[in-house]
Amino acid sequence: MNRVRLGAVGYLNARPLVYGLERSPRFEVRFDVPSRCAALLHAGDIDVGLIPSIEYLRGGTRGAYRIVPDLAIASRGAVASVAIYTARDMRDVTTIALDTSSRTSVALVSVLCARLFKIQPVLESRGPDLDDMLAHADAALIIGDNALLLETEGRGRNGRAIQKIDLGEAWWKLTGLPFVYAFWAGRGGALATDDLAALQAARDAGVQRPEEIGRAYFDDPALQARAARYLRDNIKYDLGADERAGLETFYRYAAELTLVAAAGPVEFFERP
Repeated sequence: MNRVRLGAVGYLNARPLVYGLERSPRFEVRFDVPSRCAALLHAGDIDVGLIPSIEYLRGGTRGAYRIVPDLAIASRGAVASVAIYTARDMRDVTTIALDTSSRTSVALVSVLCARLFKIQPVLESRGPDLDDMLAHADAALIIGDNALLLETEGRGRNGRAIQKIDLGEAWWKLTGLPFVYAFWAGRGGALATDDLAALQAARDAGVQRPEEIGRAYFDDPALQARAARYLRDNIKYDLGADERAGLETFYRYAAELTLVAAAGPVEFFERP
């Protein structure tokens, strides 16, 4: 049996989706940042990737990819690990430094700036060092473990008050819908029915073990507890009707801003 080459994300929030997969004879798993997962999938160097949701529309030929049903990294409100940090009111922000590890988060910033914050800032790639980012821009996007664990204590290097704007919460305020950050995707035929069932079983096992995952991920007991709360309370791992509505809304808004060529259809592997 040929093993499916999986490109997974190394962040804490992906761990429940990959629970036990490294020991599975079905899969060959590698870990990268989300943007790298997408690049590997586009290049054909992996069969299936846990890719930023915006990258589904950037896979070359329209309809080239299928999404694994029912599985995603999503939030219903505050996500805690995707945030803008700024010492200014958002209406006064003219420049934002971007952590480009996830292209979905970068696209979400553009959508929220246009539709919620009503600003048109200059966006530049930099970071994810918050002090350096805020030395060069009015605000900073930081994602993943860096955002989850960042302790600003309300102050930046020069003593200015720093506010954290949670982008999952901002999206919920704008739309009343969940936001889908990432999902498994691959070309049609990349996964057999049993492979899909194995991915779903990994998710089902992982979401029941936030404390175990936290202990495996961090050595410090305080961080272990924080990780378990985050996995249990902030991150959702379903891709149901509400999540699909949120995803399609995001795609429509992104297309209107020409962040992608067109919203396009959302297609799935057949459920097992």
